[in-house]
Amino acid sequence: MNSLLLAIDQGTTGTKVLLSDENATVIEDFTEEFDQSYPKPGWVEHDLDQIWKTVLKGIKAVTDAQEPRKIAAIGITNQRETICFWSRSTGSPLAPAIVWQDRRTASQCQALKNQGLEKTIQEKTGLLLDPYFSATKIAWALENWGVVERALKSGDLAMGTIESYLISRLTQGKGHFTEPSNASRTLCYDLKKGAWDEELTKIFKVPIECLPTIKPSIGEFAKTKGVEGLPDGIPVTGVLGDQQSALMGQTCFQEGQAKCTYGTGAFLLLNTGSTPVYSRHKLLTTVAWRDQNHEDTFALEGSTFIAGAAVQWLRDGLKMIKTAKEVEALALEVESSEGVVVVPCFTGLSAPYWDPEARASITGITRGTTRAHIARATLEGIALQNTDLLTAMKKDLKKPLLTLNVDGGAAANDFLMQFQSDVLDVKLVRPKYLGTTSMGAIFAAGLGCGLWKDFEAVKQAWEKDQDFEPKMTSKERQDTLAQWDLAIRRTRLR
Repeated sequence: MNSLLLAIDQGTTGTKVLLSDENATVIEDFTEEFDQSYPKPGWVEHDLDQIWKTVLKGIKAVTDAQEPRKIAAIGITNQRETICFWSRSTGSPLAPAIVWQDRRTASQCQALKNQGLEKTIQEKTGLLLDPYFSATKIAWALENWGVVERALKSGDLAMGTIESYLISRLTQGKGHFTEPSNASRTLCYDLKKGAWDEELTKIFKVPIECLPTIKPSIGEFAKTKGVEGLPDGIPVTGVLGDQQSALMGQTCFQEGQAKCTYGTGAFLLLNTGSTPVYSRHKLLTTVAWRDQNHEDTFALEGSTFIAGAAVQWLRDGLKMIKTAKEVEALALEVESSEGVVVVPCFTGLSAPYWDPEARASITGITRGTTRAHIARATLEGIALQNTDLLTAMKKDLKKPLLTLNVDGGAAANDFLMQFQSDVLDVKLVRPKYLGTTSMGAIFAAGLGCGLWKDFEAVKQAWEKDQDFEPKMTSKERQDTLAQWDLAIRRTRLR
């Protein structure tokens, strides 16, 4: 019986490929970084041929010691909003991918706002009108890259986000598909209709006929053909955008369950069930996934710009520590931060404040302040930013947060996790395998090929490492949050 699952986790700076068995135990994994391109200030591009080479290298690495014919299915998870253009006839890229971080279309977004279109766009898509998303990138490419425009006129243009490009390459152009968790990040997708929207594509001047066909996130997309290192006929049966994949990888299948991925920034998704919840705090409303029964699950999404990057600042900027792992021991040298508060908003405050001009601050310093106090306050500041975000999510959902599942590199920091639990007054759950983005692709593929029959079976394959229960008293929590609110107000003063 074919019982192995292959996951392709295509991220912003590298590609990870892994193999798991039917128990969701990772048996092989490989990561390869690739180059970032910055042609002009605010522009970020990727070489799609180079990305494909990292995928092939990863497939070869994980199948060298395993029999590839035992692979039952493939799952894909990917950086979202990054838009790709390729030839339908040859499968070759026509231009660089324009990455989600790219800001070249800021003026186009502002022009649409000036036309009074922002409210219509938000109501249909659940998103903000921002260069972060794909639609204005597409319009820019058609206006500025002749090769893309010519392909459109000749009927040879295929376009889509990264997963669509990878499906095409895996199938020798036989599949031009996407799914709702990625489609809902383009500004061309109507959440309520669950489909591409003609009004939106006209607003953004996006040729709807060049967009990929939308399939359920769980289920068969296409089968491999001509892929070096893989036999023909392996189905791609699970596809999710990276943050939604982490939500699935954490088995947050119930309304009110949330996950927080602690990376350079922190990314939070809250499962809102079968109905989209529109935010009053400028959070994003998105599709979490569409299951094999064609039923949609939705999520609220928010992020803080700085999480692990604050620890990097302590290491590289202030030279307080030599490695990121040292920060926990340093923070524990003192019993409290003694009134020191670090607001680590080096690139402005995200939701619920949305203040791009805010800058990081350290308040409450006295003559007795040591580097240990600053280290402890920095970790606390990471958690307190997330608390503001999750509090806004709870208000939008109008229901309590059941649990918060945590993952990402900084989730290994026990002090940070305990403090996060304390200030949220919610139990945190940490899995044994912190790479939950990749694991979500494994779970989706396994569900799509029938290796697991339902979400309950997937839960049995998920392994917990540790719970963190709130220990802080109500008064301590109130005092901590009041102190944080004061620091936020000071940070935002001009």
